[in-house]
Amino acid sequence: MDLSGLRLAVLAPISWPAPPPGYGPWEQIAWSVADGMRRRGIDVTLFATANSRFEGKLSAVTPVGLNEDPGLPADVYTALHIGALFRRADDFDLIHNHFDWKPMTYALGSERPPLVTTIHGFSSPLILAAYYACAQRSFFCSISNADRDPGLSYLATAYNGVDPAQFAFCAKPGDYLAFLGRFHPEKGVHLAIEVAKRCGVRLKIAAIRQDEEYFATKVLPEIDGDRIQFLGAVEREERNELLSNALGLVAMTTRPERFGLTLVEAMACGTPVLGARMGSIPEIVTDCVTGFLCETVDEAVARVPQLASLDRNACRARVESEFTTERMVDRYLEVYRQALALRIPPPPTEEQRRWRHHDWWDRPMAYTDIPRKPKSLVTE
Repeated sequence: MDLSGLRLAVLAPISWPAPPPGYGPWEQIAWSVADGMRRRGIDVTLFATANSRFEGKLSAVTPVGLNEDPGLPADVYTALHIGALFRRADDFDLIHNHFDWKPMTYALGSERPPLVTTIHGFSSPLILAAYYACAQRSFFCSISNADRDPGLSYLATAYNGVDPAQFAFCAKPGDYLAFLGRFHPEKGVHLAIEVAKRCGVRLKIAAIRQDEEYFATKVLPEIDGDRIQFLGAVEREERNELLSNALGLVAMTTRPERFGLTLVEAMACGTPVLGARMGSIPEIVTDCVTGFLCETVDEAVARVPQLASLDRNACRARVESEFTTERMVDRYLEVYRQALALRIPPPPTEEQRRWRHHDWWDRPMAYTDIPRKPKSLVTE
C-alpha cells in the first residue's frame, strides 16, 4: 500500500515542546515520528505546543510546555489540546496518538479515522480500565516486547529510535560512570550511587527532579561534588559530552524498564550500559557485547572494571542496525498499513477477556505508581 500523501495527525504530549530541549522522551518520539513521516512524503500535522519546532504543519493550543510554565492549568490545556485534534478528525486519514489514554476516550463516539496509540508505559494499574474500554477503537503499538499487557492486542512492537548523527561517538572509554534520566525510585539512582561508591569510580548524575522526597532522602545526601556529582537537567550538547566521555551508563532499574531511550543514546555515543536484567533492557543491550546485564548490585560492581574492555564501535553499530529513527519510521509505516486495512480493531480473544477480568495488579510490565488495590477490581 502506497502511503504517500496520507493525511496523518500525530498527537504529542505537551509537558515539553517537541522536540524537547532536554528530558521529554514521549515528546521526542512523537516529533521524530512526525518528522520522519514528513520526509517520507506523508502529509503530517503535528499537534504539540506552540513553541515546538516542526518543518511541517504544526497545530497548537498550549503556548509552552506545561512543565515550562507551572501556572498553566494542566487539565484544561490537556483537554483543549486533545479536543483541537478531534474537532478536525475528518481532515485526517489516520491519527497516531502518543498521549496515553485520554485521547482514546474522545474517539469512542466514532469509527473513523483509524486510531493508532503507542503505549509509552502504564503509569498505574488503574488506567488499564481506559485501555480495555478503548481497545474497540484504537490499535496499539508497544515500545518493547516486555512492556505488553496480556489483555490487549498489539499490531507491532516499534522500538524508539534516534538519529545517530546527533550523538558524538567516542572510541575511548572515560573514567566515570553516568546516570541520565529522572529522580524516581524505579530508575535506581540510589543503586547507581552504591555501585559507584563500592567501585571507587566517579558518578555523574544528570536528571530532572520528579520525586522530590526520593531526591532529598536517597540522592542529595550522597552528592559531594567530587565522587558523586549532580549536573542538573542537561540538554543536547551537555548530554552528548556526558555520555560520550563516560566509562558506562548505569541503568540499575528497580522495576521493569519500558524501553529506556537513554540506553540507546549512550550506545550511540559508544558508551556501554550496565543494566538490570529486567523489562526491555535485555532487548536493547547485548550482554557482554554492548554492556552487561546484572541481577544484583554485587554483579554490577563486579562488571564495572570490565566496561573498558567492550568494543565501543559495537555499541554504535547496535544502534545503527536496530534503533535509528529510520528503522522506527519503517516499523510505524507497516503499522499504518495494517490499521488502514483493518479500519477497526478485532474483538478480544477469550484469553484477553480473562486477563481483563483478572487482578490488574499482577501484570508482568512496569507501573510507575502502584496505588492501593480497590476491592471491587479483584475477582479472584
